[in-house]
Amino acid sequence: MLCVIDDFSRECLATVVDTSISGIRVAREMDRIAEIRGYPCMVVSDNGTEFTSNAILKWQEERHVEWHYIAPGKPMQNGFVESFNGRLRDECLNEHLFVGLRHARQLIAAWRDDPPPPAHEPRRAHPAGILQPVREGPNPEQT
Repeated sequence: MLCVIDDFSRECLATVVDTSISGIRVAREMDRIAEIRGYPCMVVSDNGTEFTSNAILKWQEERHVEWHYIAPGKPMQNGFVESFNGRLRDECLNEHLFVGLRHARQLIAAWRDDPPPPAHEPRRAHPAGILQPVREGPNPEQT
């Protein structure tokens, strides 16, 4: 699985579920995201073969995108992505038995589009039906 996260907005831009993901597939997914969001200035990734392939080296050079590889064995250099992957694993992957790729793609996309809140962040109902984080301290509506 390939997860593409925007470090600035902390938004999951893509979850690509497949049995194998090549550098060509990563490049294609990055182009698909760029059609909507534009190309990033920099991509940060681990040193997986899909990210160190000639296809990715060519992609980043042609599009003038800087590519930064985290140090081997140092996942905290990409801490938010590692945290996201941990939540995905705990809240989705470990909770379901997937019967096939289509089923996995459906459940993972549903989780990505509406992940549960972190356990440490209590939620309350908004009058419009939207869940919001509970604020600590005085209620601004009462002041």
